[in-house]
Amino acid sequence: MDRPRLVKTAYSLAPHLAGYSDELSRMGYSPVTVGSHLCMAADLGRWLNGRNLKLRDLNAQRIAAFLRHRRRLPRVFLASQRGMGPLLEFLRRKGAVPPAEVDASPTGRFLADYRTYLVGERGLAATTVQVYTFFARQFIAEEHPQLDWRDMTPADVSRFVLRTARRLTPPGSKFIVTCLRALLRFLHVRAMTAQDLSSAVPAVASWRLSGIPKAIDASQVAQIFASFDRSPVGLRDAAIVRLAIRLGLRAGEIAALDLDDIDWRNGEMVVRGKNRYESRLPLPPDVGRTLAIYLRRSRPQSNTRALFLRSRAPLTRLAPTGVCSVARRALAVVGVRGGAHWFRHTAATQLLQHGADLSEIGHVLRHSSTNTTAIYAKVDLATLGAVVRPWQGGAL
Repeated sequence: MDRPRLVKTAYSLAPHLAGYSDELSRMGYSPVTVGSHLCMAADLGRWLNGRNLKLRDLNAQRIAAFLRHRRRLPRVFLASQRGMGPLLEFLRRKGAVPPAEVDASPTGRFLADYRTYLVGERGLAATTVQVYTFFARQFIAEEHPQLDWRDMTPADVSRFVLRTARRLTPPGSKFIVTCLRALLRFLHVRAMTAQDLSSAVPAVASWRLSGIPKAIDASQVAQIFASFDRSPVGLRDAAIVRLAIRLGLRAGEIAALDLDDIDWRNGEMVVRGKNRYESRLPLPPDVGRTLAIYLRRSRPQSNTRALFLRSRAPLTRLAPTGVCSVARRALAVVGVRGGAHWFRHTAATQLLQHGADLSEIGHVLRHSSTNTTAIYAKVDLATLGAVVRPWQGGAL
């Protein structure tokens, strides 16, 4: 690629190309991909120059117009909002373009207020806030596009839940009910409804402790551990799965781990669980060895302190959904369809088999209530066998 010619024809983007190239390289993009991003930046500079516009004139409408122009070019890449994301983020950090525009529509302002309430008054985690606001946006679009809540009645709430539940599984219905209650409480707090309609949300029928935790046995665990190769992704996934199986960590807890959370000297680690609760757990030797191998041989160089990183650029923190994908691939090795919670149940089952009682399991899994741990009594076959009574009718 002719970099000098690219810089010369980039006009107002020219002073930023070198820094942008370095930024992309640090983020783990390949030289070919870096070149594609630089070509797109140069195209933007030429497009702005042809319309007598400066970088400071760039807004959402002009970005959309540039993308329409770019899609008409032959053999072009990076012709989407997502493709332009790294460039716009880089330029905004440099102050070269205006900040991202805030949605000033009535719905946008409502959701911004709702987001502030969830963070400031409810103290919810960022992922939970994102899920609740996504549901609120969908609910507004389907039920109340005019944002007029004054005439909403308990009957309206019940009808919405019943109609929605017909196309969802019980866990999906419970999720919708939780999101709806949070939104209705907010409406009452902001005096948008005369009464708190969250109490009108019908409960989803379920029976506590009715199921049996799904876990894999020791031979399947050994098969999964042996399935990881020595590639960078294999070493990372091996560390993730061993953490999940040996310590019962949730996907979000694994994704939230930082390099500073591992106390190598004392053999401990800090885990941030639900409700921002922090706890210190022992670092088993086999987990420590797997983590050390990953850090020495596999983890890419990055400015972030996140323990687990994406395998493809940008090399940022691995999201909880990424951890779930790792778990699904690992379980597929033994022919099981499931997610990361299988490993959490497996950790509890293994503790039972090694003589731990329910209180100890609850401590390791960081349950806030002993009732949550009680479900594992169903898989404690040794203890259940001691209390079984013979069938009065005799053997069949």
